[in-house]
Amino acid sequence: MTAPLFPDRRLALATLGALALAPLRSRAQDFASKPTRVLIGVPAGGTQDVLTRAIADAVRGSLGPLIVDNRAGAAGRIAVDLVKNAEPDGHTLLLGTASMMTMYPNAYKHLNYDPIRDFVPIINAASFELAMVVHKDVPAATLQEFVAWAKAQGNKVSFASYGAGTPSHFLGEMLNRAAGLQMVHIPYKGSTPARQDVMGGIVPVYFDTVGGAITMVPSGRVRVLATSGAKRSPPMPAIPTFTELGYKDVVASAWFSYYAPAKTPKPVVDRLRAEFAKAVNSREVRQQLLLNGMYPVGDGPEALLKTMREDTARWGRIMRAVNFQAND
Repeated sequence: MTAPLFPDRRLALATLGALALAPLRSRAQDFASKPTRVLIGVPAGGTQDVLTRAIADAVRGSLGPLIVDNRAGAAGRIAVDLVKNAEPDGHTLLLGTASMMTMYPNAYKHLNYDPIRDFVPIINAASFELAMVVHKDVPAATLQEFVAWAKAQGNKVSFASYGAGTPSHFLGEMLNRAAGLQMVHIPYKGSTPARQDVMGGIVPVYFDTVGGAITMVPSGRVRVLATSGAKRSPPMPAIPTFTELGYKDVVASAWFSYYAPAKTPKPVVDRLRAEFAKAVNSREVRQQLLLNGMYPVGDGPEALLKTMREDTARWGRIMRAVNFQAND
């Protein structure tokens, strides 16, 4: 009589389970066998590039090459769609912004993705605040002087944002409501062209990230009047916040997180999460982020999902208050 191949049923089940998991473990272990693309939904040269390149330098030894792939257009939704439909092997990732993942679901009636259903969160890498930047020819050295000047202009003052339905856009709308202004919104396709136009005097006001504002100040062509945090931004300690200048409701912050397509195997996501977390917590990356107006976060998938749900509800309330609906 032939002895059974697996005399112990529990051993048989354990062996079959190990065999089933072997390809997934192999995928996680052999991750560095080909480059990984990180898609960014804005033109090159912005804060998102700074963050991703800093992380890429830190993980090159463990994950292999991390390639920044800027796919601007449709307010970042082109990049989102490409990652959503990519092979779920962990080699195509998305740098997801607060706009893409929590604001657009409120702004667009017919969004072509679901931030929670279509993606697997990896890590919330960094948070940031925004700054109010004005061209040097605007006759105002302080926010108070700007408000007085803008009121006298009525609806002739325009402000730029790095996209409709973004924190940059709604910071301008918040100031409009809080100060009784009538500034007209001009959405740009990313931060780089908006910076070029505010420095060139094409548009008088731009609400940029603090990191972006830092890059413009040395030109001497712009001034920063206020920042949007609850307290002063460490890279710009001399610049007051909107709240300390009397506009307690003008507060805005946002974040940058990384995502893989839905159905990416858990061992692969865990490997990405571990390596990205090491990078974000490294001294080199932290210094790079702080120099560019970002704060290292490092929250994992559960905390990131909680943040996404809370922010979706918060931005929804703000959009309803200003009666905003983006054009599909």
